[in-house]
Amino acid sequence: MGVDVAYRLSSDRAFGAAAVLDVADFSVVESAVADANSEFPYVPGLFAFREVPVLVEVLRKISTAPDVVLCDGNGIAHPRSFGLACHLGLLLDLPTIGVAKNPMMGEYSEPGQNRGDRSPVHMNGRVVGYVLRTRPGVKPIFVSPGHKVSVDTAAQIVLDLSPRYRLPEPIRAADHESKLARG
Repeated sequence: MGVDVAYRLSSDRAFGAAAVLDVADFSVVESAVADANSEFPYVPGLFAFREVPVLVEVLRKISTAPDVVLCDGNGIAHPRSFGLACHLGLLLDLPTIGVAKNPMMGEYSEPGQNRGDRSPVHMNGRVVGYVLRTRPGVKPIFVSPGHKVSVDTAAQIVLDLSPRYRLPEPIRAADHESKLARG
């Protein structure tokens, strides 16, 4: 399952979406959307406080129990070691993985140019995620566990769920649904 949130321009109206996919063919099995006014201001590094309420609301609409939830955001590769994927996973007691398009913190080297190449993201002497190349020659993504998933497992799951594009299919589907809802 993937989750994402879109916002109306110049507004605090949030449109959360969840998409459950069949991993055999990446078809959408179930999806849901919810919208709400964000009560928390835009503060870099504190997106969980802004986005988790609408994501919890949308996940309550999903009847399919997810094996794992991929979040458009960070897990433990976060300045406070506790990003959106951690908040959502802990709150709902679900396995979660953070998938970010840009680094938020940590030290890392650029991975090789081939699909599946990765390099660890280090923070305070420990590996908190991976910079993962999902497409040859395309900008990598930043993967970190949120809850109930190891660093290595998170990277493998994200690679397995990214057969064609830079971002994993569940997040792509949720992004599409959130933008449709936003209008």
